[in-house]
Amino acid sequence: MKLLVVEDDHSLLEVICTVLKEEAYQVDSADNGTEGLLLAQSKVYDALILDIMLPEMDGLKLVKTLRGQSISTPVLFLTAKDSVEDRVRGLDVGADDYLVKPFAITELLARVRALLRRGHGRNVENIAYLGLSINPSIYDGFVDTHPLNLSQKEYELLEFLIRNSEQILFRDQIFNRVWGFTSESGINVVDVYVHYLRKKLEPYGYADVIKTVRGVGYMLKGE
Repeated sequence: MKLLVVEDDHSLLEVICTVLKEEAYQVDSADNGTEGLLLAQSKVYDALILDIMLPEMDGLKLVKTLRGQSISTPVLFLTAKDSVEDRVRGLDVGADDYLVKPFAITELLARVRALLRRGHGRNVENIAYLGLSINPSIYDGFVDTHPLNLSQKEYELLEFLIRNSEQILFRDQIFNRVWGFTSESGINVVDVYVHYLRKKLEPYGYADVIKTVRGVGYMLKGE
């Protein structure tokens, strides 16, 4: 699971990111709303954790902008304000949950887990495409009932393709989602793993559903 944390208190940002990484999440971070929006617009995150009071662009405007662009990534707001009016404002712009500072790390982790469960529940219809499916509980993909015996990165690539089926995905968008912005691998690793995935789909006649969009990226689309 890949998370984005946007918080301008650097000590708190470091603590949150460290704890989330210890829980085996992939984590990116930003300390202002403008950078946070640019990262969130890449649509590579499973959930966003946002402070409301941010420099350059506040969290409310950030989420309102995302929702206006039909980006439905689940959002957990962090804020020092605890009035009913403040909570309603956050929920009205499209946030999913609200956590008041100071908070216990255990509660933050519980809220994140709940947010991720709800987020994947929204996309349950996209867990399969044509005869392809993924099973997150065992980290493998299937053609009909035949397991593909995927590696971790092959699985994450197939999951991203299925959840965004019939949409063009840029190569750098796939790279950032599967390998991460800070990965030392080159972007050509995307092409290598698409090749690996096609080879595993080929015996079942599904290699061609991963379309190459020349000069752009890839798309999962049946004939």
